[in-house]
Amino acid sequence: MSPGDEHGARGDDGGYGGTGQTRTRLPDSAGDPYGGARRGGRSSSRSLVTVVGVVVLLIAAIAFANRGGDDSGSGDTGGDKADTSPTAPSGERPVTTKAGGIPSGFAQTEQGAESAAANYAVAMGSTGMFKVDSRHSIMDTIYTSAASAKLKEPMDAAYSADFLSKLGLDADGNPPEGSTFVSRAMPVGTKIRAYSATSAKVSVWYMGLIGMSGTASTDPVRSTWKTWTFDLRWDDNDWKVAADSQVDGPAPVPGDDKAATSDEISKAVEEYGGFTYAR
Repeated sequence: MSPGDEHGARGDDGGYGGTGQTRTRLPDSAGDPYGGARRGGRSSSRSLVTVVGVVVLLIAAIAFANRGGDDSGSGDTGGDKADTSPTAPSGERPVTTKAGGIPSGFAQTEQGAESAAANYAVAMGSTGMFKVDSRHSIMDTIYTSAASAKLKEPMDAAYSADFLSKLGLDADGNPPEGSTFVSRAMPVGTKIRAYSATSAKVSVWYMGLIGMSGTASTDPVRSTWKTWTFDLRWDDNDWKVAADSQVDGPAPVPGDDKAATSDEISKAVEEYGGFTYAR
């Protein structure tokens, strides 16, 4: 994540939603809800079999209706459902190449711009931004040459020794021995705000993790929700960042999940890698 996670942030917006429900009502019997006079065992058995059969059929019908995406259904209803949602994923692989470990070579399309913005958010939200050499390498890869040259000095000032110390890092961006510093940005969705063949403005709604995992940590790993907006330019046959800004949220209501221990967080960070994000 960026220094904005600790000191304010930068500036644009985003948001989404949707739900559905099926309710089944069985018919009421006239008079006595238990069926009137007591019947013989065979009639009761038949009634029980009938009720069980109805319930099984209802469960099967509901399961069938909720399957979604089954090509064996009628040809008029299922094929284009993804197109009705502005946040539906395309399922297309964004790129096959990397530059400096960062996905590159995005298509000169709206989806290409969205994929670029999502992957650039991941790179700029990584722990690499907290060390000078890797930060400069990331900036040279994803920013236009003019923007990178202009922003390196103020970015270095933002990642000052004082700022790093508040996160538990030394002046070179290293965590204490036995501790793991965590910083990740995980895109939830993207939105095109403006687009042309040579420029695009894309917002990335993401959840971030930031903090120090360790027994002596006073800054435990926590989650944040932000929207990162990128002004992109088509430069040297790829989308590059000309400027970017952030705002807080939108943040969902926190769940009731039990917080993991420092050891569990450290192990998860080591074991679980990231993704190349497509639209």
